Parts: sequence; structure tokens; C-alpha cells
Amino acid sequence: MRVLVFQHVDCEHPGSLRQFLAEDGIHWDAIYLHRGDKIPSFDKYDALWVMGGPMDVWDIEENPWLVAEKAAIRQWVSVLRKPYLGLCLGHQLLADALGGTCGPQKVSEIGVLDVELTDEGKADALFTGTPDTQKCLQWHSVRVAQAPEGATVLAKSDVCAIQAMRVGSNAWSMQYHVEIEPDTIDNWGAIPAYAQALEETLGEGALPRLKQDADKSMDLCLNSAQTIYKNFMLAIN
Repeated sequence: MRVLVFQHVDCEHPGSLRQFLAEDGIHWDAIYLHRGDKIPSFDKYDALWVMGGPMDVWDIEENPWLVAEKAAIRQWVSVLRKPYLGLCLGHQLLADALGGTCGPQKVSEIGVLDVELTDEGKADALFTGTPDTQKCLQWHSVRVAQAPEGATVLAKSDVCAIQAMRVGSNAWSMQYHVEIEPDTIDNWGAIPAYAQALEETLGEGALPRLKQDADKSMDLCLNSAQTIYKNFMLAIN
């Protein structure tokens, strides 16, 4: 098995999920779209993971490769019907590529916060064995405003109605970050756009406070990530 990973910034990689891939002997190839990497042929890949990034789905002038990426996601999910996992921007790109809409979040959602599974989420294979209410890292100022046709909403929060969704039987995505690991907060805090959103939302000196909150919940986050990873692999095999 081989996984294709679309990255939009160097530090937003599969995070803790890399450990689980390594344990299973699964190869993965990162395509750094922000560096100008070209999207390869899909022939040798079995799953596509699309990670987060500081750009928005509509920023095509600054990031013209977004046009090709959306077309590739559409081809992968709707035509080839191969397994897909999207996180944060990858969640928004799935919606946008398949005819849904994204828009600014009224209040940026940043912090270690609760996400609640919907009834459909509780019954979905991806979330088997996970709590109905889960602690997770949020760091976004844009939301999926309207899910694409055929999507099922799997999780929500008080301020964001579409925290996770499934499209058809082969594509899952989450607005939040299941891939968090111990150095994630420090790495993302070094990105100017993320640091600005963090301080605008949580106030000056928010980074060490967020780091402390993440450290407290790290074991829960890692356990949840491993369960979701295993569920994804079982669901696609």
C-alpha cells in the first residue's frame, strides 16, 4: 500500500499519523504543492491524504496550484472513488472541490476544544471506539459553510456545524487536527498567519498557554489519532 500526501506548508505533515504508517510498513510520498511540486500519476497510490495550510481555498491568485489540486481531489474522490482523508484545509478543499462552499468563521476557533459526534458520526466506521465528545486541536478562521451534495456530517462544535464529514463511502475529512504531536504547537506558532490568528483570538502571549493545554491533552489526542487511523485503514481494505 502507498499513500499520497498533499502538503501546503512544510510543518503541516501527517504528524503523529507518520508513526502509525511506519509501524504498518506503509510507504507515503509527500507532494509539496507550495514548493511547486507537480501532482503525480495516481496509478501507484491507494489513498490520498490532504493536510492543512495557512492559505484559504479561494486564494488562487497567490497559490495558483490550488486549481490543479482541487481538480485532482475531484478526480480522486468522485471519478476514481479512492480513499481520501482531509484535515483542516484538506477538509475545506474536499468541500470546495465537490461543489460545497467555505467561508470565514464568525469567531476563529483556536485552542484545545470539544468536538461532538453527530448521530451519524457515532455510527460511522471512522469513529468507532472514540468518545462521543472529543478533545482536539482547532486552529482555523474558515469553515465549511455548506457541505457538498451527498455528504454526511459526522461531527460538530458550538460554533462550527461541519467539523467532520463523509462524502460517499470513500472520503472523510475533519476541520480539526487529529495528527497533533508534542512539537506541533511550537512549529505552527512560527507561521506568521497562524501566530496572528492565535493572538487575535486568545490574546497576547497565547502560544505558551495553548502549548500547555495541548500537552495536558496529548495522550488523549494521540490515542484518538491511532484509533481513527486504524479505523480508516480497516474501512478502506
